[in-house]
Amino acid sequence: MNGHSFLLVNYVPGSSLIHRAPLSLKFAAVLGCGLASFLVVDWAVAAAVLVLLCALFLLSGAGPYRLVRSVRPILPVLLAIGLFQWWQLGGPVAVRIVLNVLVCVVAASLLTATTPIQRLLDGVVSLARPLTRFGADPERFALTIAIMLRSIPFIVGAYSDVRDSARARGLERNPRALILPVFITTVAYARQTGDALAARGLGEPDDGKDSNGG
Repeated sequence: MNGHSFLLVNYVPGSSLIHRAPLSLKFAAVLGCGLASFLVVDWAVAAAVLVLLCALFLLSGAGPYRLVRSVRPILPVLLAIGLFQWWQLGGPVAVRIVLNVLVCVVAASLLTATTPIQRLLDGVVSLARPLTRFGADPERFALTIAIMLRSIPFIVGAYSDVRDSARARGLERNPRALILPVFITTVAYARQTGDALAARGLGEPDDGKDSNGG
């Protein structure tokens, strides 16, 4: 399927300084970029941060092609947002908003490109562990993120395949020809995922097992 590179970049093995950096530092950097998108009011600062992140991405060895693929899917949305904000608030504000979104996307892509997915999920479990006192389950939380990271590219790829098929039959303007096949494919994928989790004893509440057992 097409579209499997949706937004976030898959892990690229390497030994760069960024690969070896502590996961906590990478998490903090991504969080800082997200907070900065609300705090930075100067488009020049946002541009400088974006250039720095792009340079770090290239220095990590992930390559320019992966960098372009990580931002390409959102470019039409950013264009629409930029034009609307330009009309409402002016050019500098519009540029700042678009740049801040790109900063967040590149920062997240840099994290996933330099961190194996299992290490990333282990880090999520560690971060969520203090929430166990409130009834949270860090393992299920990490499992949810893993399913999300796998499902989003699948759904995007399904839509891309259906769109190409509809275009080949001259039905690209027919919403039913686009939405219905994607819906059916997504439901089937969700059921397969649920069956796989159930087969491993996951995804079912513990109290349900207790009630069945007596």
